[in-house]
Amino acid sequence: MALNILGEELEPCSGDPLTGFYRDGCCNTGADDVGLHVVCAQMTDEFLRFSKMSGNDLSTAQPDGGFPGLVAGDRWCLCASRWKEAFDAGVAPPVVLAATHASVLEWVELGELRQHATS
Repeated sequence: MALNILGEELEPCSGDPLTGFYRDGCCNTGADDVGLHVVCAQMTDEFLRFSKMSGNDLSTAQPDGGFPGLVAGDRWCLCASRWKEAFDAGVAPPVVLAATHASVLEWVELGELRQHATS
């Protein structure tokens, strides 16, 4: 059983669009998840622009890869390092604490995540 940052069972992040490194709707991780896709974040226009400018266009669909493209309001499992980068730049998207994997605490302080909590 995977744990969230609250020490409880990890809750699903999103089934539509289907997210997660394993595309199981959860921000689960494992040895093959080099990017550590563990932060369940709710997309904002500001963050999507930031991510695109940083080289990771999350708003453009890529049908060949099964990626629908994201819009503000969608929930998505972000890489821990990208969320931290956005936090440091002042554009971090809101975080769903119960759906964010505990391993993110190796990259980000709990207080920083709580500052950006959403339900």
